[in-house]
Amino acid sequence: MKQDDITLLKDIQKNTHMAMTAIDTLLDKAEDNEFILNLSRQSIGYAKIHNDAVEQLIEEGSGTYRSNQLNDMLLRGSIHANTLLNVSTSHLADMMIQGSNRGLMDMYKSVKHHTRAEAKSIELAQELMNFDKKSIEIMKEYL
Repeated sequence: MKQDDITLLKDIQKNTHMAMTAIDTLLDKAEDNEFILNLSRQSIGYAKIHNDAVEQLIEEGSGTYRSNQLNDMLLRGSIHANTLLNVSTSHLADMMIQGSNRGLMDMYKSVKHHTRAEAKSIELAQELMNFDKKSIEIMKEYL
């Protein structure tokens, strides 16, 4: 496995970890049952992609991405601050769209930057980007 593959897979892990952390934080604030169900499905989807990236790294004997507790705390704090006065489903959906867009752009940059990555790593990155696009479309229904 090349260094580009390792870095790309760690970027996938980081991206999915942030998404799952954000969803976990937002689930406590959501009240609409259908919205909660969609967020839970998204979390499961991100977890699957995250686990696929971990599996590929472990197969190659490479280290995995380790989340930074400070970053997790900052993300959660930012979400709490952003929902202090508005916890409407529309606002939560908007936050998810913004986060998914950021994650999508980060993955585009990572794929473009790691040109020597093998097809298997790029396919997983593409799966994540497609999942983000679908998630955005689902969240648009709640705006």
